[in-house]
Amino acid sequence: MVPQILRRKQLETRLGLSRSSIYQMMADGKFPYPIKLGSRAVGWRSTDVEKWLQDLQGDLNDNS
Repeated sequence: MVPQILRRKQLETRLGLSRSSIYQMMADGKFPYPIKLGSRAVGWRSTDVEKWLQDLQGDLNDNS
């Protein structure tokens, strides 16, 4: 099964995060990197984003 690809605007809407927050988390190693779709286009695999959300939820549960 081929994962759905989320473009940046879709990702921002889905997560409620700004572009700068997403890229800062990537720089900090806390968010998955996108894949290159073309010379000027990138996207994130929905499976990578879902795993990140699950890991984040697990971290929140561990700290409570």
